[in-house]
Order: sequence, then structure tokens, then C-alpha cells
Amino acid sequence: MSSRFLVIVGAMAVLISAPVAGQTRTPDGHPDLQGVWTNATITPLERPKSLAGKATLTDAEAAEFEKNAAKELQDVDGKSENPLLAAAGSNGTGGYNILFIDRGSELARVDGVKRTSLIIDPPDGKLPPITREAKKRNAEIFQSYITFNKVKDRPLSERCLVGFGSTSGPPMLPVLYNNNYQIVQTPDAIMILVEMVHDVRIIRMNGTHAPPNVRQWLGDSIGHWDGDTLVVDTTDFSDQTKFEGASPDLHVIETFKRVDAKTILYRATIDDPSTFTKTWALEYPFRATSGPVFEYACHEGNYAMSDIMGGARKAESNKK
Repeated sequence: MSSRFLVIVGAMAVLISAPVAGQTRTPDGHPDLQGVWTNATITPLERPKSLAGKATLTDAEAAEFEKNAAKELQDVDGKSENPLLAAAGSNGTGGYNILFIDRGSELARVDGVKRTSLIIDPPDGKLPPITREAKKRNAEIFQSYITFNKVKDRPLSERCLVGFGSTSGPPMLPVLYNNNYQIVQTPDAIMILVEMVHDVRIIRMNGTHAPPNVRQWLGDSIGHWDGDTLVVDTTDFSDQTKFEGASPDLHVIETFKRVDAKTILYRATIDDPSTFTKTWALEYPFRATSGPVFEYACHEGNYAMSDIMGGARKAESNKK
């Protein structure tokens, strides 16, 4: 953890008044978003084919879906052919099993009903089609993922530089585990500490975007209050981030609205004409949870990357 990060967090913490029981607003009058939150949910980004045409479920339908999802995961625990466990690192290697998968156990509830997809626009709960340009770019990205020439060729998340699956965002999405976030709020900046790969987002309030030639992995986030809703506008992404294959011209607008003492309703609108044929949006709740957020060390200090590259060199030598 860098000294610069500690200075930023420490300085922001000093500016915050001690919390008062039942307090819902900060001293400057805005809704208090501070605390530790989780976005863990089994609601997928896209609506499953089995639930086509059903944006929501009744509580009875949701309970049945959730029970079946838990049983399915339990039944395949340790079986390498299961995509979920393979993605988590198990894949028959003695890696993660469901003990380490803390993806949540319930569908996301919004406006009193359970949602079947995080995507709310388009109404079918599916990602819009991508452009021809994006298909070509994604093919190049895939090719880079099966290249082992040097460490810098490997994906950022594999190198533990940013969280995988857009946990840090924007937009911020739940993944298999480590779905906790801590928000620290001041009049001038809002910090979101992400459990996965200990990423930190700094949202500068009422500022202006950096010049277009200044690119960041998490983009450049500028915030403002629209009544009681925090609105965050993010541009200037690096060409290495590639959320859902997006280009560096990705533009994300997020809103955070405190709907009750235990819930923040999060919404993100994604616009990237060179990638998606139309804008699309997702929405789901962040729920209050007990802290603190513990440091996630990823694989710093172990031999994962050297083993990956060493294995590639060994495979090459065997072909000669």
C-alpha cells in the first residue's frame, strides 16, 4: 500500500465529522453515502434465456430460483467442467471451491421486487449488439490473452493491477467474491475503496475532466449532486481497461441514491458508439454490511506470474 494512498485516505478521514446514530446527511447537507457496502448478488448482468420476458420475479419465484442456484453450485463443487468454478480458479487444480465464492445468495431487489438481470435498458436485459469495429478489436484482445511473450502482455487483472470483471468500474459490477466497498465522503472528493485488488476510485466533486491525452485505468471521474442523487461522469479511460471490449472513448454516467438506511441504489449508463450499437444501462442495490474491508493481497509476492511465463518457455522448448 503506497504512502500516497495512505495520505489521501488519512486526509479525507480527518475532514469527516464523527458519525451520529441515525444521521443520514453530512454536515454540508448532502445524503451520507459513507460506510461499507456490498453489491454481491446472483442476478446476472444479462437476463438468462430461461427467464426471457420476465424482468422481475415474485418472491416465491425468486426463492425457488435462489434455492436451485445454490443447489447447482453445491452439486458441481470441485468439478472442473463447471464454468463458474473454472472461472474462479478451481478447474481441477485444487484451487478455489465454493467456500471461497462469496457471490451472494439472492437476486437483486429493486422497488420491492427481485430483478432477473442487472441490465434494465434494453428492456430485454441483454447487451446491445457490438459494432464490426468492436468485433475486430475484441478478436485482437482475445489473441493477446493467449500470448505469453512477456509479463506486460498479460491482462491487467491477472497481474493484480486492477480488479477483474469491472469490480472497480466504472461501471462497478459484482463478481465471484470480494464484493465489498468502503465510501468516504467530503465536500470536495468522494473515495471508493474496492475490496478486490484494493483499487481506489477518487471522484472529484464539481471539477473538470483532465485533458483527453491523460488516460487512466479507472477513467477520470467527476461528481456533482443533483438534488439528493450523486451523479458521476467518467471519461478518459486507458486503452488497457476494455470493459466488455469497450474502446478508450467509453463514457459512463453513474448515479448513487440513498434510498434507505441500508441501501444505495446504483445505476450506470454506458455509452461507446464505436463498441455498442446503442447506449445501455444497468441498475441494482448496494447494501450496507459490517466492516472493515480487509486488504486483498491478490498474488503479489508469490510465484504465479513467473510460473506462467516459465511454463510458456518450457512449452516452447518442448516444441523444438
